[in-house]
Amino acid sequence: MRKLLVLVLCLGFLVSLYAFQIVLEVGTPFQKGHVLAQAAERFKQLIEERTNGRVLVRLRIAEASEEEVNTQCAKGIIDIQFTGGRPVEVFAPQYFFVNAPFVIKDYEHFLRVWNGPLGAKAKELILKNGNMICLATVYRGYRQFTSNKEIKSVDDFAGVKLRLPVVPTWVKIWEAVGVQAVPVPLPELYDALKTGRAEASEGDLTQIYSFKLYEVQSYLTITNHQCGVGWITMNKTAFDCLSKDLQDLIVKTINEVAEWATQQIRNNEANILKELEAKGMKIVRLDEATLSAIRAKASPAVEELFKTEWPVTTWAEVLAQ
Repeated sequence: MRKLLVLVLCLGFLVSLYAFQIVLEVGTPFQKGHVLAQAAERFKQLIEERTNGRVLVRLRIAEASEEEVNTQCAKGIIDIQFTGGRPVEVFAPQYFFVNAPFVIKDYEHFLRVWNGPLGAKAKELILKNGNMICLATVYRGYRQFTSNKEIKSVDDFAGVKLRLPVVPTWVKIWEAVGVQAVPVPLPELYDALKTGRAEASEGDLTQIYSFKLYEVQSYLTITNHQCGVGWITMNKTAFDCLSKDLQDLIVKTINEVAEWATQQIRNNEANILKELEAKGMKIVRLDEATLSAIRAKASPAVEELFKTEWPVTTWAEVLAQ
């Protein structure tokens, strides 16, 4: 059955080749203005220019949730996705600590882990279980906390209805901090906050800005609780149907785009924060003692998850890399 599916998909590509044009379907769950949506747009521009229009990219921006986009890429409904950590969570769950609150120190630390033996095993599983090649990652900036009440101490998190993605491990960690977790898919983020279904959110600055959370949230607390990462993956069957030259060009272009997007955030993170402040959000900067208290409350849950969900390594071993 799988061989038949590969044959059918490749025949589709051959028809496109005969017509001297290949169409790549590219999806992202994020809104226009988010760094991963910008990266997808830049990929379209560059690959179409570099192939003189022989490759056409059809973008699907914010048309589906992270869960749906990841499934579409695995099934070959779309060819490439620019997304969050869903590929790791679904297809290599033992390694999902690379995209969990309080675990990874910074992007350089993430890259050491992801490009090392642990990351290599995760990529193998994503290929085996999800039929996807991990082409590149993007630094999305640190994830911060937004709310309609000011957070001054670790006790202020108690009982706050925090919108989280539908990610059970994140829920466990944040509930240990004291919040009431409200799992909500990304497309429903704004409405959940507007209607009061949730009172707070957490996310990178481009998510906060592109979803216009400044319209429904008063405070932005700098928690730096997680190094935000984006993944760019391609359906392996679609990749295999391309010529070697085109495969190489796509890989090269994706890596250039990922580096460009990473630098965009590194260069503009402070400016995005200023823009959010100009839009009316009050920026709260916690002292190191408060940040340490937050991490201390989260730590038992993180340690437990390494025993139950991520047994391939330990938190201490990850931090040592």
